[in-house]
Amino acid sequence: MFSRSPCHKNITLTAEERQKRIFDYLLKVEFASLEELSNQLDVSVSTVRRDVSSLEDTGKLKRTHGGARLANPESDEFSFNLRETHQGAEKDAIGRAVANLIGLNQTVIMDAGSTVYHVAKYLEPKTPHIITNSLPIANHYAANNQVEVIVSGGVIYPRLGVMVGPLAIHAFSEINADVAVMGAGGISEDGISNSHVLLIDIQLAMIKAARKTIFCLDSTKIGRQSLTRLCGLERIHTIVTDSAASKAMVDKLCKSGLEVIVA
Repeated sequence: MFSRSPCHKNITLTAEERQKRIFDYLLKVEFASLEELSNQLDVSVSTVRRDVSSLEDTGKLKRTHGGARLANPESDEFSFNLRETHQGAEKDAIGRAVANLIGLNQTVIMDAGSTVYHVAKYLEPKTPHIITNSLPIANHYAANNQVEVIVSGGVIYPRLGVMVGPLAIHAFSEINADVAVMGAGGISEDGISNSHVLLIDIQLAMIKAARKTIFCLDSTKIGRQSLTRLCGLERIHTIVTDSAASKAMVDKLCKSGLEVIVA
């Protein structure tokens, strides 16, 4: 005779409990969509919207188009300026190596990863056509007459230097590119992961739009799993990292069929 598992019962949270969970989650990721928060709490989007409005009244967070963000982030972990200088020499070496992989006049999608910004610094001789949701990359080329840049649009998060939301996703779903150059929170045998759930749909649209995908990952990201899974290794083509990357992990990635370049 087979025994039956007890039925799963949803525990109804009070408004105070839901709002605490929303705030605690935003402390980890800084910003999130209403749908993401709805999934986290297992409640309707309309309920989350009311909770977000209540939290905004307390000054703890700010509503955005389709989501919410912390009003006063307690950490600089996600700040672009801080990320851009971390592992600076390694990111610069990766940037040069990736730029060498880009062909003349190619159409290149570039996300808002801090290492991707280092790629942008070396792309001018290739006169690429760039599509990006990165404010620093757009600003880098703002006065450059040799490089054509298309900016995705979307909700701006100045600290992260990124544009997100439905407009950004739509922009990348409407184009075709030769290559996508992207960053992530980590890579393991299970695939690519990122620290921001709100970036996942945008990055998936970028991967789908490009014939080839290159991930720029400094050695601290190799063998690491971040908050949310982006995709499996079969969806990407090339990883470029630095010489401090784990040789054992690099070998495993190569055996999976990936091209791995150590700058």
